[in-house]
Amino acid sequence: MDRRDFIKTAGATALSAAAIASPLAAPAIASGKIQWKMVTAWPKNLPGPGVAAQMLADRITALSGGKLEVKLFAAGELVPGPGVFDAVSQGTAELYHAVPAYWGSKSKGILLFGSQPFGLRADEQLGWMMHGGGQTLYDEMYGRFGIKPFLCGNSGAQWAGWFRNEIKSIEDFKGLRFRTTGLASEMCAKLGMAVQAMGGRDMFQALQSGALDAGEFIGPWSDSALGFYQVAKNYYWPGVGEPSSAEECGVNLKAYQNLPKDLQQAVAFACESLYNPVWTEYSTKHAMALKQMVEGQGVQLKQLPEDVMIAMGNAAGQVIDDLRNDSDELVRRIVESYLAYRASISEYMIYADNGQMNARALTYKY
Repeated sequence: MDRRDFIKTAGATALSAAAIASPLAAPAIASGKIQWKMVTAWPKNLPGPGVAAQMLADRITALSGGKLEVKLFAAGELVPGPGVFDAVSQGTAELYHAVPAYWGSKSKGILLFGSQPFGLRADEQLGWMMHGGGQTLYDEMYGRFGIKPFLCGNSGAQWAGWFRNEIKSIEDFKGLRFRTTGLASEMCAKLGMAVQAMGGRDMFQALQSGALDAGEFIGPWSDSALGFYQVAKNYYWPGVGEPSSAEECGVNLKAYQNLPKDLQQAVAFACESLYNPVWTEYSTKHAMALKQMVEGQGVQLKQLPEDVMIAMGNAAGQVIDDLRNDSDELVRRIVESYLAYRASISEYMIYADNGQMNARALTYKY
């Protein structure tokens, strides 16, 4: 789909004040069906998250046997993309599809459930949630806002981003106007970057006009669809700011609790069952899109210098230290749980996945 189609689709962002203020009424029922509204942070069918959001809406409807019908509203159709958390918390819609990285203004602890600079890969993130105590903390944090949260996908490893000029030393980051989100934005700020948060379509326009010097969004599949290669040719890796980025479904807690048990299970299983299909689709299509951008659009792949990555790692460590000393006791528990899981899985992966990937990268006949 052409980038201009996404811009047109996502253009309408007017939000009715009456809609925000209205509490969640009894669920709409037609012909014995419960009808729910899903609002998303994405343009409709944006490759990656927009596609995944529609998959989730369709899967909930299917797994409920049609008894719970979910209608998707893309960013701007019912509420602006940045407003979906509040819309579900306040009852304007029953559920949303977005990423935890967008909700740092609610609590810094939320950011750890989505991605962490120099943190967990997609499989490790799910491992922490399911087997390391993460989901219990996730429920506790979002419960403060009347939301029941589920992870429902992951972009896999993200990229360092699109740069108008080359990065040769850490000094090149000083004053650099850069788009990113979540804890990565705090890491970048500690390195002297002028961090800006904005959606993908706004990032394109800012790069095009020169208002931004660089920015990261997701990865090759989504980035190519938004046309970033047209306005910045230097595509840097690795994306140490977001080694993975979990996508989430937030459900209005009262609406969820009011569902019969079988429909609660349909919602939960729809989210859980999409994590791996979404993640592996990203990985597969990222690879295909990257090849096309390099061979067809003249994109230049650049690796961040090692000393730059080390400086970024030190800055990320400062961000984590700040969280460990947060005034909110729940935030402190979340970060300690994350760090314990990261330490355990990192030690093991040296021998397991890291070892396998390093061996596969050797030169041999195959």
